[in-house]
Amino acid sequence: MADRNIYLNRRSVLAAMGSTGLALAARAGGGEDPVVLTSNGPVSGTHEGGVAVFRGIRYGADTALTRFAKPRRPEPWKEVLRTVAYGAASPQRGNEPNQSEDCLFLNVWTPEARRGAQRPVMVYIHGGAYNAGSGSDALYDGARLAAHGDVVVITINHRLNAFGYLSLGKLMPEAFPDSGNAGQWDIIAALEWVRDNAEAFGGDPAQIMVFGQSGGGAKIATLMAAPAAKELFHSAATMSGQQVTASGPINARKRAEAFLARLGIAPGDVAALRAMAPEKLVEALDTEDPVNREFSVYFGPVLDGRLLTRHPFWPDAPAQSAAIPIILGNTHDETRNLIGRSQPEYFELGWEDLPAALTRHMRCDIDADEVVQAYRGFYPEHTPTDIFFAATTAARSWRGQVEEADARAREGSPTWVYRFDLPWTADDERWGAPHAVDIGYAFLNLDRQGAMPGKAPSAQAISRQLAGAFISLARHGNPNHSGLPHWPAHALPDRATLIFSDTVRVEEDPRGQERALFAKVPFIQWGT
Repeated sequence: MADRNIYLNRRSVLAAMGSTGLALAARAGGGEDPVVLTSNGPVSGTHEGGVAVFRGIRYGADTALTRFAKPRRPEPWKEVLRTVAYGAASPQRGNEPNQSEDCLFLNVWTPEARRGAQRPVMVYIHGGAYNAGSGSDALYDGARLAAHGDVVVITINHRLNAFGYLSLGKLMPEAFPDSGNAGQWDIIAALEWVRDNAEAFGGDPAQIMVFGQSGGGAKIATLMAAPAAKELFHSAATMSGQQVTASGPINARKRAEAFLARLGIAPGDVAALRAMAPEKLVEALDTEDPVNREFSVYFGPVLDGRLLTRHPFWPDAPAQSAAIPIILGNTHDETRNLIGRSQPEYFELGWEDLPAALTRHMRCDIDADEVVQAYRGFYPEHTPTDIFFAATTAARSWRGQVEEADARAREGSPTWVYRFDLPWTADDERWGAPHAVDIGYAFLNLDRQGAMPGKAPSAQAISRQLAGAFISLARHGNPNHSGLPHWPAHALPDRATLIFSDTVRVEEDPRGQERALFAKVPFIQWGT
């Protein structure tokens, strides 16, 4: 964007920065634009909603220059760089605006951009699986969360899909040894930037929390087992995002071979791959997956022996993250929009159609007739549609959280589990409490595009309660606060779970019958 190339000639500001080593900034409610000296160079932002805002701060160099490789730090700059416009998102399918391989940017909201404030830092990692999205969505605007919690909020962009997770380590090992996890290396680079620059923006580098929804939560789970991410964050929260297993090297290689064949590139042709237009790489994302042929090619983290030397949460929870306090959350009706939005016919299922529908969408090897019979016993009033969405939620979306929470409970790690039940009011509450419903609540942004608010005033109250839990975790390492009933840590066999509904309450092992049903079969992360 043009704003990124506008430099401000503030010699006196730079002189002050250079002589003191301090960030020089007006208070968030003040007049002059805030100016901060980062580890790469000085940046200026603006004031919005009572906080200082910096959008599009570069934390890494243009990845077109390091395609499929680890990110590099940008060349340092000396003039004050105006950072008021969001940076580009990673190339992807869909309608995400402003896409480019030059996508390593982050955004900061802070009550006061000055050293010494020592506020907790909350770093949000966006969802969209590993394929799409950015940290620039209006739903992730951090102004209210920063002001309400007196915290620093940061969102980031990183490489996605083939740009971030095409595994070439077995096909072109000398050229692209880190390709299968390049997107994770980007996130690590962003967290290193946060560690190095938190103080300048009023944050505390010893209180860095990561939180993310869907794919963002999965990326966090992956980082918890990555040695390179050790000590880069001190607490975490995942919202409908788990990563129990990573892709093995054999399946990752098969996917890379299929993708290269679609592009017409020989497996050893490094020059052709580096020269390929990014638009062509995006076009090829609809390549048939050689492992799951009903779907487009899967890209996600890879057990490459470099970033990942073990699976994120198999066969147990990663020891390196055992002491990190974490919130694990899911929604009551994950698949009502994950499946139902693109395939509305599942809202009209008959009993005769239900077993085949479940077989296609549960994503685990269990007899669908047994599942139907069990659910009719659990919930005699459920329709075929109700059973379809309940069983697919339990089997493919919630199951990973169960695995992670129980693994951490077995090692005695501080873990708190919630389920979000308050239904979205749209379409006569047809969607229930769907996937992503809790994002707007966590950011206090229920009036923003993309939010899924429930009925007021319950929705506003729950927003403050959920956001308060995240803020408390960032500040104290424990989500309990005065606005909540006591929230016990997750332990076996009780599995205490905080339910966000019309009232907020604690239940022990909610949906325990469903959990036990799917525990009969092994869990393997979809796509891996």
